[in-house]
Amino acid sequence: MPEGDTVYRTAAHLDAALAGQVLTGCDIRVPKFATVDLTGERVDDVVSRGKHILMRVGEFSIHSHLKMEGSWHIYQPQTRWRKPAWQARAVLTTAEHTAVGFELGLLEVVRRAEEESIVGYLGPDLLGAGWDAAEAERRLAREPGREVAVALLDQRNLAGLGNVFANELCFLRGVLPSRPVGEVARLDAVVALAHRLITANRDRVERTTTGDTRPGKQVWVYNRAGQPCRRCGTAIQSGRLGANDLALRDAYWCPYCQT
Repeated sequence: MPEGDTVYRTAAHLDAALAGQVLTGCDIRVPKFATVDLTGERVDDVVSRGKHILMRVGEFSIHSHLKMEGSWHIYQPQTRWRKPAWQARAVLTTAEHTAVGFELGLLEVVRRAEEESIVGYLGPDLLGAGWDAAEAERRLAREPGREVAVALLDQRNLAGLGNVFANELCFLRGVLPSRPVGEVARLDAVVALAHRLITANRDRVERTTTGDTRPGKQVWVYNRAGQPCRRCGTAIQSGRLGANDLALRDAYWCPYCQT
């Protein structure tokens, strides 16, 4: 699933292409909203909130979430799409560009005044202008018995982290992903590092937590089960965390560097 940095870049690219433009075509290919036609309305802006994208058009917001397979593409007029048309869930056209949302995990249209009803539950947005580290720390600390990696992934605590960042943060702070939040020393430092790490990656195509963007060198532990730790050489271990089968998350850690 794309993480907050990817969603931030997607929203920024959509904003650069569409903001200030009038829609010359609007095709929402989701049954519930198939009759919605915002042709003739002006796109005011496109913003991200955690892993959500809000495209504000006239009095409405087109809300999308990429989930596992989704993506937005931007094309010049008459350019051939890079994915098949049957995967398109939204086609928005202006005089200069066509934005196509493929395989979007969620797509809906709501009135702008109702935006908070769909994203208001989110914790502080790591890449938002109103980032509030103290509030994020407070929310994380509300459930001291919860596994720290799972708590970091809970978008109600802080919005934007996915599995890659959660696992890498735990490694960089020397904390086992299964350690209860209440036993994590300097929770404020975890939150501060989360903000620095995702901010450093928001404008990069190739995400890195090691500082090395070369293929195979970009992460410390994520998806590296059985491979040697880059610091100590111990084999990286993996497992699953969470309260039930529907919420299980993949975890990776070095049993020597993390306690």
